[in-house]
Amino acid sequence: MSIWQIIKAGGLTMFILLGCSVLSLAVIMERIIYYRRSSRVKRTEFMSLIKKELQSGNIKQALEISQNTFTPFASVVHSGLNLLGHSEVVISNTMEREIAVETTKLERFTTIVGTIGSTAVYIGLFGTVLGIIRAFNDIALTGSGGISVVISGISEALGCTAAGLCVAVPAVIAYNYFIKKVDNFVTDMELCASETLDLITLKQK
Repeated sequence: MSIWQIIKAGGLTMFILLGCSVLSLAVIMERIIYYRRSSRVKRTEFMSLIKKELQSGNIKQALEISQNTFTPFASVVHSGLNLLGHSEVVISNTMEREIAVETTKLERFTTIVGTIGSTAVYIGLFGTVLGIIRAFNDIALTGSGGISVVISGISEALGCTAAGLCVAVPAVIAYNYFIKKVDNFVTDMELCASETLDLITLKQK
């Protein structure tokens, strides 16, 4: 059977899975591009630059570096440096709020992939069950049929299960990858926030 024949045999369920596959792939590509763009700058190198500028008294230059660097921890550092001269509590709370904002951006759309990964198999099984029911119903209506007819109907119905697995497996792998990347970004943001607070504290003394 060709792919198009399998899709036609699966009916509405197969088209739902096809839509889920397209949506999942679109989100996966968008997130990978976003994470790679956000990972171009290393945390240690970035913080070395910020530390150097602060120790030299170039606050404006440090602000420009953090503002022009596209990465979540740079936004956290920028929010802290903007409040230079305020109390440690105010600066710390501001950076914590920025971490929450950046984490939300990092997690955007990932639940779509996770949901598709966890439900695609069940959608495929649902299509398979409907296909088997339809195959036996056709046999009951015509009053004829043999093992070849039953096997043919079941083989077409099982295409939905296979499609569900093809959609679910990449989605689950991608979702786990996204969760790991977000955790790494959050760790970097927390380390940068802590180091920035230390640098600001030394600067204000």
